[in-house]
Amino acid sequence: MLNSVNLFIKRTCDKIAASLAVVIFSPILLILALLVRLKLGKPILFCQKRPGLNGKLFNILKFRTMTNDRDEKGKLLPDAERLPPFGQWLRSTSLDELPELINIMKGDMSFVGPRPLLVSYLDRYTPEQARRHQVKPGITGWAQVNGRNAISWEEKFKLDVWYVDHWSLWLDLKILLLTIIKVIKREGISAANHVTMSEFQGNKSSNR
Repeated sequence: MLNSVNLFIKRTCDKIAASLAVVIFSPILLILALLVRLKLGKPILFCQKRPGLNGKLFNILKFRTMTNDRDEKGKLLPDAERLPPFGQWLRSTSLDELPELINIMKGDMSFVGPRPLLVSYLDRYTPEQARRHQVKPGITGWAQVNGRNAISWEEKFKLDVWYVDHWSLWLDLKILLLTIIKVIKREGISAANHVTMSEFQGNKSSNR
């Protein structure tokens, strides 16, 4: 259950830990930024509007992992054709997520929470699925340590809502520890037949 005291502790710990992490990992951040610039070109950072707490939009920051290669008509090529080995490595190690530490410092995100998805998905959720926005989005979450991109959207949203209903500081700690294991094992990075995750098309039985 959400508790104002525990939420204050969570937000305080998030900002302190994110600030320390930026300082500690600054050499790695600089090296990765240079590698992205050399291998993928500009821009170094991927910046996109995403819905956060209560659906409020914010700009998520990640290291860019894809090229801007286009076909003869100027249309972007499929993800699989724009994701080079270096980009795959960034994703498999989750190093592309490091700039999100800035989002945590700004208060847009937390270390743990449902992943911030595309704005276009907002109108596709059922009322129950939309409850995932009752907490701040996170770099990792309950769905990420229980399948990540290897499970269906419906399963993922059920796990997100379960996290909202059962949130506690201890659960966050458990998720962080499980995340470290998942990153080391590099599990659930991609969905079947996709380099990332297929687009969420909505629910045919949705009441919206």
